[in-house]
Amino acid sequence: MSNDLPPDHRMAYPVLSAEARTLAARCERRVNELARRMARDAFERLPGYPELPAEVKDVEVAATVRNGLRLFLRRVRENQGRPGDLTLFKERAAQRAEEGMPLHTLLRSHSTGVYVLWQALRDEAGTGEEGALVELVDFLLRGHEAIIGAVAETYLDEQAALLAERREHHRSLVRGLLGGSLDPVRAFQELGLEGRTLVFHIHLPAGRDRSASAVAERRVVRRVQTVVDRTLGPEAVSLLGAEGGHVIISRPAGTADDHLACEELAVRLRQVCGDDIRLAAITAGAPHDVPSAARTATDVVRVARACGRPAGLHRMDDVLLEYHLSRRDASSHRITALLAPLDDRPELVTTLRVYLELAQDRRGTAHRLGVHPNTVDNRLTRIGDLTGLDLTSPRGHSLALAALLLRDEPPLVRTPRSTRTAAGGA
Repeated sequence: MSNDLPPDHRMAYPVLSAEARTLAARCERRVNELARRMARDAFERLPGYPELPAEVKDVEVAATVRNGLRLFLRRVRENQGRPGDLTLFKERAAQRAEEGMPLHTLLRSHSTGVYVLWQALRDEAGTGEEGALVELVDFLLRGHEAIIGAVAETYLDEQAALLAERREHHRSLVRGLLGGSLDPVRAFQELGLEGRTLVFHIHLPAGRDRSASAVAERRVVRRVQTVVDRTLGPEAVSLLGAEGGHVIISRPAGTADDHLACEELAVRLRQVCGDDIRLAAITAGAPHDVPSAARTATDVVRVARACGRPAGLHRMDDVLLEYHLSRRDASSHRITALLAPLDDRPELVTTLRVYLELAQDRRGTAHRLGVHPNTVDNRLTRIGDLTGLDLTSPRGHSLALAALLLRDEPPLVRTPRSTRTAAGGA
């Protein structure tokens, strides 16, 4: 047979004797009775089934049972399957997945149906038909294997599609919430958030690796999402990409373990993504505070990287001075202009950025950039010549750091008073 047919149709069914076909035929008159018994009696012992609406049991379940019984009897007569034999089973499996019926309940209903059919065949068998009964049971179990496989595969595919659809909807809502294009109260309602929230920014080291394939980046994002779900729970909503992103979770007022939650997430992320992972968390008192909290968390991580803080969990108190230096005011354009001579020398800007991020470690800077340490020295000298900044002095270092921070930072909306760092600065 053609390989494009479903597995149950390609299956080589055993050749049944005339006695076996005769025995099965005597069950045809009992199809409706058996369907009612399964839908209204046998399945009632399955967890979750009694709660189903009566019309679902009497119409959909009974119809599926009748289809299964008639399919078995027809295959006994014809000794083969047909394309489309499993269509109704697959449709019902997708429907049950959408309705939220547990997979184990669905599969147990099919197995229970097989047992009831076996009982009917046994009751119909008379003396001397033992061999025919064995033939039919063998035939029944072989067909059941294909049905169970198709049902489980369809259910899991539908469940995965529903999960992906739900997650993408949540991503869209989070994107609109953080970007200001969606009413915060409405976004909170649809995302299942309420009241005080903890807003994380996560920076992934994988985001620096431009050679990473799209598959590798998606794998990292999936691992991070799994860590977030397991650490913060399924109620946490996120918008994550190859370079990181944001996570939001409701934290009732008076919660005392915000810092512990942040620490636990940092530890688990380091185990999965390496020691270069960085994150910060800011509390938002109300829905409209979330966008500002997200920007603040992002800034804390950005400033911590720029001033050479070790990777891990960052608190506002860790970078308080540097954070202040990165805020725009009337003098910001003059500080930013200090690096204007480097505008056409991107390699010098990159060297300065890495040099400051690695706490003025010239060898570490050379290793990160893939150049010789002498090249770093030459570039730092050239930076000093062009800008007039003495990077070896505290003042020159501070001015260069402030200029870099302001160079990267777009004009900011002032952070509302209600936005605070979590757990005293986590």
